[in-house]
Amino acid sequence: MLKTIFYLSNYLSNIACCYSQQMIPIENIFNLIVFIIFCTAAAVELFYWLWYYPAPLFHKPGEPGNNYPAVSVIICARNEAVNIRKFLPLVLEQDYPSYEVILVNDCSEDGSDEILGEFIVKYKHLKISSITKDPQFTHNKKFAQFIGIKAAKNEILVFTDADCLPQSDKWLKTIVQGFDERTEIVLGYGGYMREKGLLNSYIRYDCTFIAMQYLGMALKKVPYMGVGRNLAYRRSVFFRNKGFGEHNHIISGDADLFINAVATKQNTKVEFRPESHTRSVPAASFSEFLSQKERHFTTARYYKPLHKILLILEPFIRLTFYGSFIYLMIILYLWPYLAGLFLIRLTVQTIVFSSIQKRLNEKGLLFYSLIFDIFSPLLNGLIYMLQMSNRAVRNTWK
Repeated sequence: MLKTIFYLSNYLSNIACCYSQQMIPIENIFNLIVFIIFCTAAAVELFYWLWYYPAPLFHKPGEPGNNYPAVSVIICARNEAVNIRKFLPLVLEQDYPSYEVILVNDCSEDGSDEILGEFIVKYKHLKISSITKDPQFTHNKKFAQFIGIKAAKNEILVFTDADCLPQSDKWLKTIVQGFDERTEIVLGYGGYMREKGLLNSYIRYDCTFIAMQYLGMALKKVPYMGVGRNLAYRRSVFFRNKGFGEHNHIISGDADLFINAVATKQNTKVEFRPESHTRSVPAASFSEFLSQKERHFTTARYYKPLHKILLILEPFIRLTFYGSFIYLMIILYLWPYLAGLFLIRLTVQTIVFSSIQKRLNEKGLLFYSLIFDIFSPLLNGLIYMLQMSNRAVRNTWK
């Protein structure tokens, strides 16, 4: 990877130097340096957009089989009565021969018990594990999830959230097809429901871009995270890792940090056919969305070094790409080459994102993606700095 970036950036830099020396007197070395930086940033950006991000477009899932091992679906819920009534039946009525649903009712005070009491009579494969509130014992979602995993009787565990709904009754069949004798983890796609408003468009764009990253990198043998909205792994790999391992004390990370710790290029597969998707209730306000992002960023510093480099490098390079482009266009420095490289990157981005959007069954995001592509690194950088300056993130369960 590094050799590819080096050769491409070196090639573009040589073009810039030759052009400057032969056709334009070098009156301002600074402008030439900025142009070389722009060429290097363009090369790195194209590497991401041509190597990692389009990988899901070329992925061919395996042929449907008839091997459906018994499965345990685990859902943790705290004060999710409304969502439990709306979405839990869609999980309980899957077209799957043998599965149990374990719902961990974690200290709910909103009438969830009554609704679950109705459901447990109707659905014999529903099991309830309740955690009673104790003022002297505070805990995060990891504890609730551990309770669910301990209660599970099957080797294959499938995870989703109480505010999620499967997109089809073939959700379990499709996710489980990814397992074979070597596979311990299957990463699924968990999107958000489409609603009106700019905030919803940004939330869905952010989710799609992140999915493009973690699915694409997993397909290129660099698995680094999964989302708890749609994830499956073997019970044995959880206990072999001693639960959540060294990350047990961290508020977030029940999905992404666990996958970051145990996923390898040999034991991880992806599954994102439309039947396997889930959809979640999106944040209703910008402050709620910021709170979610800030909590998620608490896990970033615990990623493996290679993953941190890859994930931090791209938004930094993207800002460098746009910043140097704007500066050089203002002074019209080597503008034909500048415009050409920018259009190449824009064309690749548009083609790849448009195709990924269709593959993940997202709609109406292409236009916004062109704007959010500039805006999102700035917002994420701001949120990350705020989170770093306030390490005492509230111990929110979700």
